[in-house]
Amino acid sequence: MSDIALSDQYPYAKKSFGQNFLVDRDFISKIIDAVAAGPNDTVIEIGPGRGALTEALLDRCERLTVIELDKDLIPALNAKFGANKRFELIAGDVLKVDFSSITPGDSQEVKLVANLPYYISTAVLFHLLPFRDRFSNMVLMFQREVVDRMTAAPATSERGFLTVIVEAFFTVEKLFDVPPSAFRPTPKVWSSVARLRPKADIGPLSRQEAKFEKLVGAAFRQKRKTILNNLKSSADELRINDPTQLLSDADIEPKRRAETLTVEEWTRLFSKWISLIS
Repeated sequence: MSDIALSDQYPYAKKSFGQNFLVDRDFISKIIDAVAAGPNDTVIEIGPGRGALTEALLDRCERLTVIELDKDLIPALNAKFGANKRFELIAGDVLKVDFSSITPGDSQEVKLVANLPYYISTAVLFHLLPFRDRFSNMVLMFQREVVDRMTAAPATSERGFLTVIVEAFFTVEKLFDVPPSAFRPTPKVWSSVARLRPKADIGPLSRQEAKFEKLVGAAFRQKRKTILNNLKSSADELRINDPTQLLSDADIEPKRRAETLTVEEWTRLFSKWISLIS
């Protein structure tokens, strides 16, 4: 039997929180191995749930901080792990957490892991984006279709706004799929685990996350339209007087669609746009 028994001392999963607790020991071990926490590492775990990953992580790292929103889970987590001086629990919404205040300065020693509820997974990822330099890597579980979009190649139908943003700021590696049977309650969809490593050299994108999101979002506003038509529709918002000239300056054919652009082309387009509006 590879599943962790569900103890009566823990509350049942809540649909309102999108909770599906990982119980399969084999996949728990695979995630722990993917985090690769060492004895000098600090690890942050988002959504520890019943502590399936927490116990194993505490055995491997110097310090573990968990962030849990469900008030009914917090007493049991504190009862099980609170006596350990290397354990810290933050009770609250991860979307309101300032990660720069809870991580040490040396990102080489900080790792993040999360089994994210599907309904909030991309929101958490975008919240983490400005704090990415605080981590050496992030091992995150999403719905499988989300990871497929994150890793989609140029000119494929899955490629979109999420793909471009993630690819611009991270090196992304899909690690493995996780079947519905690995969770309790059993979800209707498969999950995937991905490792995201922050890119060290992102040129003009550095500290410009919000502006880059604005440009890419405008270019993908209507996916079936050309990038020129989308930029024309957003010209006032983006403060672009001549979208055709902007694309020409970035050496991008105006009849192309946004999903065909590589991350290098997006960076070049962003650089030209920023120079126009600065």
